[in-house]
Amino acid sequence: MKLSIIIPVYNEEQTISEIVERVRAVDLPGVEKEIIIANDGSSDGTRHAIDSSHWADDPWIRTYDNPINVGKGAAVRIGLKYATGDVILIQDADLELDPNEYGALLAPILRGERVVYGSRFLRPVAGISRRTRLANRLLTGLTNLLYFSALTDMETGYKVFRREVLERIRLRAVGFDFEPELTAKLLLAGYRIVEVPISYNPRRRDEGKKIRWIDGLDAAYILIKCRLVGRTTS
Repeated sequence: MKLSIIIPVYNEEQTISEIVERVRAVDLPGVEKEIIIANDGSSDGTRHAIDSSHWADDPWIRTYDNPINVGKGAAVRIGLKYATGDVILIQDADLELDPNEYGALLAPILRGERVVYGSRFLRPVAGISRRTRLANRLLTGLTNLLYFSALTDMETGYKVFRREVLERIRLRAVGFDFEPELTAKLLLAGYRIVEVPISYNPRRRDEGKKIRWIDGLDAAYILIKCRLVGRTTS
């Protein structure tokens, strides 16, 4: 099996080298890995950090650049365009999520499941703010209400899926609304989303956290829009 790990990145000069190194270090017997970095118009030293890293010449790591910052969804879609793996895994460029959990995320895929999410709320995790918990509860609850699902963490950064599921959906989101759009269209297409517990090391806004309250409103809008439209290709 070949695993394509897509890392969307925007202004993460402090963490990009370390997260790629952590991903490279993950041992997955029988799984071939490729890493696709989608640099979404970073204006800090992210590109320099990538070019100066000791893994920069690794043939299994490729970097693609947006000339301007568009958003996470646009970066992920760049990665999807160039991914060649049988399975796709989305990895944020910060250090909030631990690549050592790839084994647990891939286990259901190896058993035949098509879509797996890593949930931050299936087991106790310290350090998550009340605001984050509330926002997730509201958005995940809205997802479950509209799509008759039973998710615990719709907004998780760890989303893993077999490549063929993309043949039945069309993604249009360019920002953080990628998360609800992907989830909505997967559920509309009839895919079951399996969740596995993951650890989570949240960072603060002064440490580079980028998601804002307005992104929560956008997420709710996308969830409702996709439900009303009722199609996976629009």
